[in-house]
Amino acid sequence: MELKEIKGVGIQLERKLNQLGIFSVADLLEYYPYRYEFNYIIDIKDIKENESAMIKASIVGDVKVQYIKRNFNRLTFSAISSNELINVVIFNRAFLKPNLTMRKEIVLVGKYNKLKHTFTASDIKFNILNNSVEPVYHLVEGIKNNNLKKIIATALEYNNVFDKIPSSYLEKYQFINKKEGINFIHLPKNKDEIKKAIVRLKYEELFEFMFKINYLKKINNKAVGIKRELNENIKELFIKDLPFTLTSDQLKSIDNIYLDLISDYRMNRLILGDVGSGKTIVATFAIYANYLSGYQSALMAPTEILALQHYNSIKKILEKFNINVSVLTGSMKKKEKEKVLGDLKNGNINLIIGTHALISEEVEFQNLGLVITDEQHRFGVNQRNTLRDKGKYPDVLYLSATPIPRTYALTIYGDLDISIIKTKPKGRKDIITKIEKEKDIKDLLYKMLGELKCNHQIYVVSSAIEQNEEMHFKSVLELKEKFDMAFQNKVNIAILHGKLKQAEKDKIMDNFKNGVTKILISTTVIEVGVDIPNATMMVIFNAERFGLATLHQLRGRVGRNDLQGYCYLISDKDSERLKVLEESNDGFYISEKDFQMRGQGDLFGSKQSGDMVFKIANLKEDYQILLQAQKDSLEFIESNNYLDNDYYKKIVENISFIN
Repeated sequence: MELKEIKGVGIQLERKLNQLGIFSVADLLEYYPYRYEFNYIIDIKDIKENESAMIKASIVGDVKVQYIKRNFNRLTFSAISSNELINVVIFNRAFLKPNLTMRKEIVLVGKYNKLKHTFTASDIKFNILNNSVEPVYHLVEGIKNNNLKKIIATALEYNNVFDKIPSSYLEKYQFINKKEGINFIHLPKNKDEIKKAIVRLKYEELFEFMFKINYLKKINNKAVGIKRELNENIKELFIKDLPFTLTSDQLKSIDNIYLDLISDYRMNRLILGDVGSGKTIVATFAIYANYLSGYQSALMAPTEILALQHYNSIKKILEKFNINVSVLTGSMKKKEKEKVLGDLKNGNINLIIGTHALISEEVEFQNLGLVITDEQHRFGVNQRNTLRDKGKYPDVLYLSATPIPRTYALTIYGDLDISIIKTKPKGRKDIITKIEKEKDIKDLLYKMLGELKCNHQIYVVSSAIEQNEEMHFKSVLELKEKFDMAFQNKVNIAILHGKLKQAEKDKIMDNFKNGVTKILISTTVIEVGVDIPNATMMVIFNAERFGLATLHQLRGRVGRNDLQGYCYLISDKDSERLKVLEESNDGFYISEKDFQMRGQGDLFGSKQSGDMVFKIANLKEDYQILLQAQKDSLEFIESNNYLDNDYYKKIVENISFIN
């Protein structure tokens, strides 16, 4: 059944659903709510201080709208609730004014100040049932929550989903069936139904994920690779003229790679290293060893800026070995691109560095022997395999600057061998991190001025592009105005965020890299990427909104050479979490703490991507379910029970095909 066959779904609405990643009825049914509102209406007299509550009220005064600034308004009116006269205030709801007529019965959601008799509402509802549960979905402009609820309710009539959990585990854990789970999650009557549905659907998703991981491990352990005839002294030849000393972790990782390359089996290794720990030089050794064996190498990076950064740094290291290094990106001119493609095909290029442009059909190698993907979780498995399949049994190396607890890494990257780099290169100073209140911003401005006078550069980070309706946090646009005013428009300040076109982003980053821009105000798009050695200060507003792992990644953008780096976390909320960053610069320690505290954010920065996208499961929050799914899926594989299951047999055929 197609989306447009569902009652109420026209062409326009179908396009809006497509924007949410919904292209079929199955997608719609698996588009789960991200939270629930429990509609328990209480008496205004029973509301506790600072507690969010829901009350019934009747409008008794004129509804007024005050426009404070562009895209920001305040709506006010008087109402009676349980014979008590109250003043109601709500922000950015001017559009509700025509519906708020005298004597109209409404339901208010928000907080009540008993002293001032003022109810600050976060929402106004009409015709709501008491003791009901309302699912809340992520939306795009043009779709309202109620509309999506109605469409999903209609689609539930055609709910013919099948169970992906093998029957033995359905029985073992007494899970409800998939059909019930889907119904309960979208139309729950109470918390118990939600809980049953969530646990069951999370387990299913993680079981399937871990089945793929464990099966990959099984076939990768037997995957035939290129057997190289290499002398152990190549390690010494590579290391001896480097302008810096390698750490013990880097040397150990190089040993691991050397042993992988001379074995009969295909290398399938992840280099997991903290920000600035020197993963690139380890990958460069693999490229050098691969070149000595007579094979080409490819390195794929998630962004053009990062690809060019790798190109410049790696080319410099490999120059003395006469290794021909080239770069391929989507923005290259046709003539340049054709030249690179030709040289790659005839073997004149030994190492190609690029973005996902490397996986296009026109890219051909003479003899690809090594594939490296940087920030590997940002690429899907099919993207990585498309590049790998351009060679015959090439070795594979993944790089990730996302430090996560070792036990956790061994689970989610269970199909890979892992080398961990914890120690920082010699000469790198720990970044001095301080938590500051917003009221002390003047002192911070003087510190920023001090760095600017030394001709250093500064990052400023916000979690939002535009003003939040309740003005709870600073936006990129607002910060630009404030810093322009503070520095009297004498400092070159630029803004960067995800809504800009790629060409605009590249130009902004080039200006910052070349020192034209002194302060870059950005969202977390700079979390992983370009290396600006001259950037010495990172200022993060509303730091409590970010996970510790994300904050650690962000501060890793500064202190990239022997200059002292500083990170200021601006937050008016007392937070034990943030103090962890004041205490330590060790990303692995921080990830353990983040894991224990279950704070905001996720292990992969601001957004999960690539293979780590889940519809309902959360790798951090659901770790215990993940461990059980890992154990059960392994048992399922080892017992060969998957051979009697059509769904998992099909998965195995596809995995075997791409491997």
